[in-house]
Amino acid sequence: MYRIRFHGRGGQGIKTAGRVLGRAFFLEGFDVQDAPRYGAERRGAPIFAYVRAARGPINERGVIRRPDLVVVSDDTLVPLAAAGVMAGATADTTLLLNTRLSADEWRTRLETDATIIVLPTPVNVENPEELAFVGATCSGAAAGLTEAVSRDSLAIAIEEELGSRGPAVVIKNQERALEYCDLMEPWRGAVREGGMNSALSSTPPEWIDVPFDAARVSAPAIHASHTSEAVATGLWRIMRPVLDYELCNHCTWICTTFCPEGAMSKGEDGYPDIDYEHCKGCMICASQCRRHALQAVPEHQAAATAHHPAAPPPAGRAPTEDGKGK
Repeated sequence: MYRIRFHGRGGQGIKTAGRVLGRAFFLEGFDVQDAPRYGAERRGAPIFAYVRAARGPINERGVIRRPDLVVVSDDTLVPLAAAGVMAGATADTTLLLNTRLSADEWRTRLETDATIIVLPTPVNVENPEELAFVGATCSGAAAGLTEAVSRDSLAIAIEEELGSRGPAVVIKNQERALEYCDLMEPWRGAVREGGMNSALSSTPPEWIDVPFDAARVSAPAIHASHTSEAVATGLWRIMRPVLDYELCNHCTWICTTFCPEGAMSKGEDGYPDIDYEHCKGCMICASQCRRHALQAVPEHQAAATAHHPAAPPPAGRAPTEDGKGK
């Protein structure tokens, strides 16, 4: 049985990648499971999709614990514990990374014996034009690492999964998927079917006896206040809204009102104050800014600078009574 996991962020086409590869396996005569799994449905949040493919009935259920192949569309997820990229990976696992770093660099960082393959032509997931093809790229590369999926089945799978979006979309995704399938030719067959898992070989869970506490101590945290502040949802972000103080017109009631997470507020100086610990990078504020003072900056660039990467507020530019500024 082939056990394949795709890891990426919301909006990067990971769900589509799983469906396309699952459909391609099905066209080759395999029994297939494919499903995505994610928490909050937000662009930039870590998600994964898994595909199982076997020549006979599949009795396993749930997420894949011991993958034969792990495909990562965004290498910023690898060190993120919540993403679980390396969960269950062994020396028999193949790790396919979309990254600008070398395989040797990742092998040193991860201290793993797993086979690491880097896409020969990395995809810029921060480029909106490239982002539309990440799913096809990942599914094509994954198919190219097996000997089970042909180019014809891959092309048909894309047509069946994306056909409702029009011929132009189908053709572009087919071209990208087949291109990356061919790029994997030096490693074709590197991913092989893993053995069947038996429930008898599973390790039973270790139970921990939790002492009984009084209700006021052990009550669910959902009844407590301000608990969401402890979750740094800003880690999901791939694009960061950055304020250009020269363009800001102090109409903070617009951007702060449209922020769905309440991560923006009016600062004492009249400029919008962005809570980057909880800003998820949906960029709704930027789309609502009439003067385009809020700009979308790739997270890795913005994080390398100060908390507010833009220049400080210009001297004398204080808000006036009408909120428009001098």
